[in-house]
Amino acid sequence: MCSVNEEDIVGLVLFPGDDDTGSPDVSWSYTGFGVFRRWLAQAEGFALEEMHSFGGQRPWSDVSTALAPLLNHPDEAGPDLTPDQCAAMLPHLQEIVDRRHEASVDPLLQRHIDDIRQLLVVLQFCVESDVDLLFG
Repeated sequence: MCSVNEEDIVGLVLFPGDDDTGSPDVSWSYTGFGVFRRWLAQAEGFALEEMHSFGGQRPWSDVSTALAPLLNHPDEAGPDLTPDQCAAMLPHLQEIVDRRHEASVDPLLQRHIDDIRQLLVVLQFCVESDVDLLFG
């Protein structure tokens, strides 16, 4: 099942490397994925723009987050994320959902929460199926 956000015509899909088009995936426009990652970084207490490879000079070794493999991943190419990396991100992403205001009426916040929930399904599938998470 492919989830398509409203502005996605050309974009990025994160999906399990199981060669099954019926497996869960999550997608964004490139702009939408950038906004999502900046929001996740902010939730982690730092600005993505400060980081090396995002226009800043701050090395990723200065940041302690299980989300680094996702936040510091190129939009295209780059290494696949392993099932272990996916597993490490699961509780952390769930914690972000839990601490964000579920009752908020802010549509952008609700979209980010929905995106995390979709991502959680994909990550859990990768862990349970012991397959990498691919970016495409």
